[in-house]
Amino acid sequence: MKTTNYTELRNNMKSYLDSVVNDNEPLLIYRSNNKSVVVISLEEYNAIKETEYIMKSPKMMELLREGDVEVEQGGGTSIEIDDLWK
Repeated sequence: MKTTNYTELRNNMKSYLDSVVNDNEPLLIYRSNNKSVVVISLEEYNAIKETEYIMKSPKMMELLREGDVEVEQGGGTSIEIDDLWK
């Protein structure tokens, strides 16, 4: 995770924000006498919210756990990742 302080962020805002988006790496901003802040890309935020949504569903979590057990027991089917987008 990259870090900076408020003054450095203000002086180089475009560069820091571009880095957050392009490198998909959060930015920790230290603020003297205040709590620190983390900046993430919208893509990362949406992924976090999607994971949160899935984890709130007991049925979805049950299906994921069953899938984990199946794979651990040698079940499941191997696929090429590119085939998922066809």
